[in-house]
Amino acid sequence: MFLRLVHGVADGNSSELPDLYGEVTDVRHPMATPESEPLTSRRALREHFTVPPELRESLPKRSVVDVVVHETADPEVIVAEFAYEFTLPDGSRSKVPCVFVMRVRDGQIIESRDYIDPIRTYTARGDLDRLLASLRKGVS
Repeated sequence: MFLRLVHGVADGNSSELPDLYGEVTDVRHPMATPESEPLTSRRALREHFTVPPELRESLPKRSVVDVVVHETADPEVIVAEFAYEFTLPDGSRSKVPCVFVMRVRDGQIIESRDYIDPIRTYTARGDLDRLLASLRKGVS
C-alpha cells in the first residue's frame, strides 16, 4: 500500500489514490505549512489529492528514491523512509526526505502520519513564492 501510494503521488495518479484509503481515516501532516486539518474520510482525501489542471501542468517531474520500510511489532503498522526527487525544467534535481507512519487494515490505509518538510518541498517544486503568499495570508 505504501509503495502504491508514494509512486501514485509521484506519477500524478491522483484520481486513484483515495481508493487506497478506508472510508474513515485519520491522515495527518504534522509538519504542514500552513497547518492543515486531519483528513478523516475518503472524500476529504479525494479533495486533498485533486490538483487543479493549471497547477498540474507546472509541477516538475518527481520520482520516489531511497526507500526503506521498517516493520514494527504491530503487523498493521509500518514506518517508511524515502525521498521524493524532483527534476526541474532546467534538469537540476532536488530531494525531499519523508517519513510516513502508516496503519493498514484489510488492504486499506486507515491511519497515516506523513512527515514532509514543507519548505524543502515548495523549494524543490520551484514554488516557494506560493508558500510565502499563503503564510502572509495567515498573518494578515
